[in-house]
Amino acid sequence: MGFIIIYVTHESYNEAKKVGQKLLEDNLIACANYFPITSSFMWQGEVKEENEYVSLFKTSKDNWGKIKEKINLIHPYDTPAIIKFEVEANQEFSNWIEEETN
Repeated sequence: MGFIIIYVTHESYNEAKKVGQKLLEDNLIACANYFPITSSFMWQGEVKEENEYVSLFKTSKDNWGKIKEKINLIHPYDTPAIIKFEVEANQEFSNWIEEETN
């Protein structure tokens, strides 16, 4: 049994935590991890470089649509990166993800 990890970039730790906290409160995710990163990207015809935070949200596959909607509602970016990875883990951890998000 697999689950998904959703990768999202944010302008700050506080913004990342705000999104993660809301998803946890709504029982849409079982866990959130936050990492500082430097991103280089094209935006409006220019190369940009920004310090950001990435969040990794662990959840059941069934929650993908609800989480995308929720993030789009509360995320301050015009075009947030909301990326899904299908993953597998040890059975106990997979079970925990399912229990916490159903």
